[in-house]
Amino acid sequence: MCTAITYQTKDFYFGRTLDYDFSYSEEVTVTPRNYPFEFRHADACSADYAIIGMAHVADSYPLYYDAVNEKGLAMAGLNFVGNAFYRDCISGKDNVAQFEFIPWILRQCSSVKDARALLENINITSTSFGHNLPVAQLHWIIADRYDAITVESVKEGISIYDNPPGVLTNNPPFGMQLFALNDYMQLTAGDPQNTFSQKISLCRYSRGMGAMGLPGDLSSRSRFIRAAFIKLNSVSGESETESVSQFFHILGSVSQPRGCCIAENGNLEITLYTSCCNASKGIYYYTTYDNHQINAVDMHRENLDSNTLIRYQLILNEQIKYQN
Repeated sequence: MCTAITYQTKDFYFGRTLDYDFSYSEEVTVTPRNYPFEFRHADACSADYAIIGMAHVADSYPLYYDAVNEKGLAMAGLNFVGNAFYRDCISGKDNVAQFEFIPWILRQCSSVKDARALLENINITSTSFGHNLPVAQLHWIIADRYDAITVESVKEGISIYDNPPGVLTNNPPFGMQLFALNDYMQLTAGDPQNTFSQKISLCRYSRGMGAMGLPGDLSSRSRFIRAAFIKLNSVSGESETESVSQFFHILGSVSQPRGCCIAENGNLEITLYTSCCNASKGIYYYTTYDNHQINAVDMHRENLDSNTLIRYQLILNEQIKYQN
């Protein structure tokens, strides 16, 4: 399971948690402008924006989990098991394999508005990358500093939702996630008011009681509500350090500790990594489960006109700074 959020201070930030019971040895990967992206059914893109994000690289091909392009457009795919539905190729449509969807959008779109235009004719196909990599059941968040949408390929077709909170988790379908926020409209970051009854005197006995009822479990519905409340009430300074720090604190509220979620196979699901990308500047920050130090890769320190992937293995081990 996973959680993705957007965040705006002076710059625009985008990131996610990846919660799973095993890793595909993902890496921070920069795809420069001249990397020859080949799509199974679609033509090459008319524009070739550089991309940075987290990917599993297979046969020199980056299978992106989340990424941002040099224009500040961001995108992530999150598990949507049981609801995602892909089709065979359809004549007259832009047929894009599920694993190609992120680069297909980010290579040629500079904004959510551009992405909306492309999505009008898309068909996401069930084409697999290879026999060792089954087709992932996903839905996606696409965002820039002005707008965010959720895209779902379901049996009824392609559904595109406005995403005003700028948050996405997993199931149920996004429309149901968004509607569930209505059940929590009474929550507040301030002090609660006594609306229980005027016939009895009730008092606040602790700070934070305005958020009583905010769900704390690890289900995707509860994580959506919790992340939306915390993000929408979040306050931080405008500096890079303050913004990045606050971003990781927001996603820390939905982090999964080892032992609290047991998968069907008996494995333990954990937050493998947490990412935060300054989409305005192309800087990708991340932490891992066993390394809480924030690490960063700046795409603009690389040669973005090259034709070769630039890859950085994740720093997985904890780095502790002793003060004595």
